[in-house]
Amino acid sequence: MKTAHNLRGHLLIAMPGLDDPNFDHTVTYLLEHNSDGAFGLIVNRPIDLDMGDILEQLKITSSDPQLNAQPVMSGGPVQPERGFLLHPTDPSELPKWDSTARFDDGISVTTSPDILTALANGNGPDDMLFVLGYAGWEAGQLESEIANNAWLSVEATPQILFEVPLPDRWDASTRLLGFDPAAISPEAGHA
Repeated sequence: MKTAHNLRGHLLIAMPGLDDPNFDHTVTYLLEHNSDGAFGLIVNRPIDLDMGDILEQLKITSSDPQLNAQPVMSGGPVQPERGFLLHPTDPSELPKWDSTARFDDGISVTTSPDILTALANGNGPDDMLFVLGYAGWEAGQLESEIANNAWLSVEATPQILFEVPLPDRWDASTRLLGFDPAAISPEAGHA
């Protein structure tokens, strides 16, 4: 799907009327969107784990209190045990990690544990977001949900993913579209 409707690298902003507790007030970064479906990571729903917990479970030692205190996100209801590390792409370097996907918007996603060891040793990316699980849509499902006013979309920015505080990401993503989030009605409508 190489059309204007391909939302890869975009943020999906859940509309207030979306009646699914998995996505209430979420912002989802889309890693893939094509004729087979879509796949993304929720980037504003922290869970009761931090990076210190994850590293400890993997028997990786970190003495960095700032890293250990980083919150972990619930990326979606699918495979909640699977980890993804979002981080800015460093264009001056080839990928350092065993399994990294780079995106045109300056964001990379690494799924190999070598990046966690590097983080613990102080050699990982400065900005990052660790996510467990993902959100997935079958072919045509996301398009149908967008047509029914369940989602808004906007191009992703590294600032939203790495700089905006978690509780403010939904509002900040909505403001990228040029309007006040308070003006969004929970009622769906069609023009």
